[in-house]
Amino acid sequence: MATRLRIRITAALAAGTAACALAGCGIPALGGESGDRGPVTAGAEAECTAVPAPGDGGRTRQLRAMWIATVAGIDWPKDTADPAAEQREQFTRLLDTAAAMNMNAVFVQIRPNSDAFYPSPYEPWSQWITGTQGKDPGYDVLAFMIKEAHARNLEFHAWFNPYRVSRQDDLKKLSPKSPARQHPDWVRKYGTGLWYDPGIPQVRDLATRAVMDVVAKYDIDAVHFDDYFYPYPEGGEFPDQATYKTHGGGMDKGDWRRKNVDTLVQTLSGKIHDKKPWVRFGISPFGVWRNKTTDPRGSGTRALQSYDDIYADTRTWIKKGWIDYVTPQLYWPIGDPRADYAELAGWWARQVEGTDVQLTIGQGAYRVGKDAAWKDPAELSKHLTLNAKHPEIRGDVYFSASDIVSNRRGFAARLREDHYPRPAIPPVPAGRGGKAPPPVQDTAAVPADGTGKGGKGVKGVKVTWRPSEGATSYAVYRVDGERPGCAPVDPERLIANVRGGGIVDPGAKPGRAYTYYVTALDRLHHQSAPGRGATVTPPQG
Repeated sequence: MATRLRIRITAALAAGTAACALAGCGIPALGGESGDRGPVTAGAEAECTAVPAPGDGGRTRQLRAMWIATVAGIDWPKDTADPAAEQREQFTRLLDTAAAMNMNAVFVQIRPNSDAFYPSPYEPWSQWITGTQGKDPGYDVLAFMIKEAHARNLEFHAWFNPYRVSRQDDLKKLSPKSPARQHPDWVRKYGTGLWYDPGIPQVRDLATRAVMDVVAKYDIDAVHFDDYFYPYPEGGEFPDQATYKTHGGGMDKGDWRRKNVDTLVQTLSGKIHDKKPWVRFGISPFGVWRNKTTDPRGSGTRALQSYDDIYADTRTWIKKGWIDYVTPQLYWPIGDPRADYAELAGWWARQVEGTDVQLTIGQGAYRVGKDAAWKDPAELSKHLTLNAKHPEIRGDVYFSASDIVSNRRGFAARLREDHYPRPAIPPVPAGRGGKAPPPVQDTAAVPADGTGKGGKGVKGVKVTWRPSEGATSYAVYRVDGERPGCAPVDPERLIANVRGGGIVDPGAKPGRAYTYYVTALDRLHHQSAPGRGATVTPPQG
């Protein structure tokens, strides 16, 4: 059975569709199914007053996501010469793969090189869309991506690179509209590329304005930074001697560099939350803060140190509460002598303990099958099994989308089979406020004939409900047999978390009775108690 299941999942991933066999995969969401009834308001009496809401723990409450890298065609678009319609289709196939994996978020790179995947008043269109920096692709790429992600109820984390300007070092190859061309004194050549100098206040201001422009104009769920702050060492020191002389104020140079990065992080945190309190701010740092041999507070590792080498003091950001989530890139196998995944998972769990910062783990899907240490396709599955020992770990993010699609050696299918057999709801972010919407009402379940709007030819059971005021999505639970109308829901019976007023459940078998319960969630995933359940028996034949 397990082998046949893996084959079906592999086929679904290869096709880039959500049409696979397990519960929660291939469930169409229905919009506008509530008829002329208005939403349930906050003052309405619940149908089931004594039934509690489901809890916020367990494997049905975790973030599951993949990075979609746009720089250099890593994930999307693969070819900048493709017509816009083909590029859009490619992107939606990636989202369908995320849905097939029972993921609930995507982290999409929208400012890879001081450029934009949206019409920006500050920076040119990205070269990674059309092949030419500054060339308008003819549509708002970011608006399209957000719309398609939310249609599948995937959170959209807008991924920005604050300081990287170019992967090549010729300033003249940039668009005349690039701030780097207009302010060459902000730019430093280092390694094989161009970087903004983080010690220059105008550089931090540019990054802040770029981020806040998106926060103000677009319905994103989070702002996301990766591990690029000061560049990784590439031989020789980053050339900021003049900046240090002007702005260093007598500080130790390393402390001054960290302060520059801290200032951007702290400033952005305040501005994002002031503008839209529901938008989160998260960072995915290099997986080692400091080695214990350097600092007793560090991890038992022997690796590059983000604190000392790229001046990213992630531990301080956690302790100060400047970020809502941290996703360290733990791209090592269990037992690695330099940086053991097990050691680092425990170390990061201890850092967030007692704080409002959520911990998710960055997983190196790109490494599977690439060398002897990663020859076992179950390595990442073992990571998630180990994570379960640390309740502070609330999910995983995979680098990157193309690797999930390729499913090398069946590793993605194994993850789906071992850990993601059902959908999951992202955990509630601490410290961001909000409350659950009122419970839904009038849940109904009837046999689906496969011809109704949204059903797309799928037979099974059609479940509808009266939406709730302030709800962003709805969690649907299916229990075998006829059950009481008012009863607590078992989180392990979750089959869908969707936007809209209904679903078609193709997994319901003819002749068997099922009871469906529905809860409402706000955009920060606060969950209501269930409405009254509905029981149905799909007919035979």
